[in-house]
Amino acid sequence: MHQFSNQSIAIVLEKASNQLQNKLPFVVYNKPNSDKLIGIFQKNTILHLVKEYQEKGFVFAPFIGNEIVIIPESESEILLADLKIATTQESSLSKSEIENSSSKESYKKVIQKAIDTIESGSLDKVVLSRKEIHTLTDFNFVVVLQRLLNSYPSAFSYCFYHPNVGLWLGAFSEQLLKMEGASFYTSAVAGTQVFEEKKSVIWQSKEQQEQEFVSDFIVNKIKEIASQIKISAPYTLKAGDLLHIKTDIQGILNSDANLKQIVEILHPTPAVCGLPLDKAKEFINVHEGYDREYYSGFLGELNVDFNTKTSDTDLYVNLRCVKIDLVPKPEPSQAHLYVGGGITKDSDSEKEWYETVNKSLTIKKILDF
Repeated sequence: MHQFSNQSIAIVLEKASNQLQNKLPFVVYNKPNSDKLIGIFQKNTILHLVKEYQEKGFVFAPFIGNEIVIIPESESEILLADLKIATTQESSLSKSEIENSSSKESYKKVIQKAIDTIESGSLDKVVLSRKEIHTLTDFNFVVVLQRLLNSYPSAFSYCFYHPNVGLWLGAFSEQLLKMEGASFYTSAVAGTQVFEEKKSVIWQSKEQQEQEFVSDFIVNKIKEIASQIKISAPYTLKAGDLLHIKTDIQGILNSDANLKQIVEILHPTPAVCGLPLDKAKEFINVHEGYDREYYSGFLGELNVDFNTKTSDTDLYVNLRCVKIDLVPKPEPSQAHLYVGGGITKDSDSEKEWYETVNKSLTIKKILDF
């Protein structure tokens, strides 16, 4: 492994572009509010999978399934660069653009089916998502990656590629797990509304209940393998132009517990699946109508912090992301955007639709439709 701390951003982006052209795995990412851009570039095309969570590297996990891809530290070149971020204003779609979406009615029907199922007592909550497919007539990888890194300084922004997985990009703030020795930190995040200047933030009972579901689930499960658990009061989190309710949860793993156990407890949480977990998974499988793949899975550093060179683990939930299907020019590439929201008995299908529209702007902005 070769490690450099003084590379320019241009060199890191050029390396990523070359890896993509040569179909070699890599990841480029920036942690929330960090001034470091990190690039991990695998030297071969081998598909490495996590087995016992003792490996060191960057992981990319699907929503469902045990095949967690890892770009190993030992088989990669690591480049770091100082990142100076120029923030930009958020954009918004017009009402006519939103209303003209062909997927609106079908998504609302699935939401209503979920509400009916919850009211019957079969479910407490289910997270439903949808996929939008857009044609990219002139996709410029480096330009899009630069735009992503510049747009969301408070988010985890990333670009991941493996020939067996595809090209994925995203920006979000939801942390699955932070481990430093036996100490851990996680959070429960739910509820969404659009941020508006000078407007008081008021959370309705639906959003509060949704966040409480997630928080209670995590705490009750973690109590089985941890102690000294501390839970913050719920508070408002700003992520881009969206607001969420967040609760911080931290504690110490028991001496007989390990990293694999806590990850398997936390993923998937009710924040991306629902409750009861098995019934929510079944509802998603039957009614959502597509394969989420790596959307609502997790990604991040496993047993290594590439900036501090410590043995920490830092994982995030893969939300507000896009998969790019690249094809040789002059044929256009395709962007697969993934967005979703939590459904409870108090949900309104129209409002839930608009919530996914607002979430989709995170990625639409960087693709510049």
